[in-house]
Amino acid sequence: MKFYTSAREAFEALGLALPPELEPVEARFPVYLNEYYLKLIDPADWKNDPIARQALPAPAELADESSSFDPLAEEEQMASPRLIHRFADRVVLLATGRCAMRCRFCFRKRAWTTGMELDDISDAELAAAVDYLRRTPAVREVLISGGDPLMLPFERFRTIVDAIAGVESIDIIRIATRIPAVWPQRIDDALCGYLRRIPGLWVATHFNHPRELSAEAEKACVRLVSAGIPVINQTVLLKGINDDAAVLERLFRSLVALRVKPHYLFHVDPVRGVRHFATGIEKGLEILRAFRPRLSSLAVPTFAIDLPEGGGKVALQPDYTAGDGCFLDIHERKRIKYETSLCKNDGTEVY
Repeated sequence: MKFYTSAREAFEALGLALPPELEPVEARFPVYLNEYYLKLIDPADWKNDPIARQALPAPAELADESSSFDPLAEEEQMASPRLIHRFADRVVLLATGRCAMRCRFCFRKRAWTTGMELDDISDAELAAAVDYLRRTPAVREVLISGGDPLMLPFERFRTIVDAIAGVESIDIIRIATRIPAVWPQRIDDALCGYLRRIPGLWVATHFNHPRELSAEAEKACVRLVSAGIPVINQTVLLKGINDDAAVLERLFRSLVALRVKPHYLFHVDPVRGVRHFATGIEKGLEILRAFRPRLSSLAVPTFAIDLPEGGGKVALQPDYTAGDGCFLDIHERKRIKYETSLCKNDGTEVY
């Protein structure tokens, strides 16, 4: 698979000249995508194209200098060098910093900064994570994330999963991956044959727009579910990309037809360089209301937001809003007021 490691390369492959205003954006937030995903872009309307907006830089990424690079406080919740422990029974294992594409809305965009890039997990880091899990039997589920764990060499990926699966108290392993959407050819029989043998293993993929469900992407999903692997999907609500009930309805109906369950619809996190994708909470609730009379519950994901400062994930319903804030019940029986200003788009035009 050919990869483009600069905006100039990507634009030239599209038959376009690189706009000079994108050069400082790329200097701050580099470009990385592959030939497969690039071919999904419509070069005739690239500024408005929902695929291009996820993969190519935009001046709006530099408009916000006040937001945190880590508003979810992941760095503060590291139980070991690669293990994030936020909820009592679940942890996130950061297996690698590799991705098949650098999504412009990434909530770990801090890892793109020079000196912060995440390498593949080392043997010592994996051993430390496994040791922590064995000493913390309340943890029953491990989400293997990154980066994208399916970008790892197969043998290394298998070593990591086998190590986690070998911890007696672990019931569920989730593989968080964008590969079916951005490099579907990588989902092959060898991978599926291995995954199906791991008890309690789920694949959590990530489609944001119905145009990402190409014939190759559909084939990757079918290959996974036909191997007996349960597949769920998370979508990020993104301004100018999928903030439309009809667009999301097409996506969710298509996923369910493939036996992929829409699991979460996330409001974008208030990360520096990402705020221009924010729709506001009310937009997500409006879309939920539109779904109620016309979309099967099988196809309706949970609309959720990640609270700042490590507050965790909270599901939202149309009746949660209260003036300029939302009153949210979180774990440990706490109720907080979440200021909706954190979810507002800063008004910066993408172009």
